[in-house]
Amino acid sequence: MAGVAAIVGVNLGDTSVLPVIQIGLVAVCYAVGPVILQRWLTGVPALGVIAASLAVTALVYVPIAAFSVPEEVPSAEALGSVVGLAVVCTAVAFLVFFALIAEIGPVRATVITYVNPAVAAVLGVAILDESFTIGMGIGLVLVLAGSVLATRSRAPSEPEPPLDPVYSGPAVR
Repeated sequence: MAGVAAIVGVNLGDTSVLPVIQIGLVAVCYAVGPVILQRWLTGVPALGVIAASLAVTALVYVPIAAFSVPEEVPSAEALGSVVGLAVVCTAVAFLVFFALIAEIGPVRATVITYVNPAVAAVLGVAILDESFTIGMGIGLVLVLAGSVLATRSRAPSEPEPPLDPVYSGPAVR
């Protein structure tokens, strides 16, 4: 988390407490969500879980959107961007994320949520001519190091010796 904060930069100048709490809640949900998926929703079709989660999110946002209707219709380019983000960056990304959770497990799969801001920062520098800062460099190193540590294979544990069917006392090594 510190790596992501370093990449993005932290400026709490005029920030109220509510947005900070909301960001913390999102971070907790990113950490807990894959575990919930793996533990309680393993047999449920991924597409159904994705559809239900997006529908619930849409319902939660209806009251918020109702009070922030734009005065004019957004441009076709803006609407196309929103549709593209919804399809590629949400729907397809969810499908890939669920497949990743099934393949490598929930803990290792969440590493992508930390790599994502690093990729965005690199693309911002490369494509949008954003400036590369020392904080971004430190953050990239922290994110990459944390990702390597979180996804490394553990040493195989030593197998238990087989039990002697004649002797039922404690195993001696």
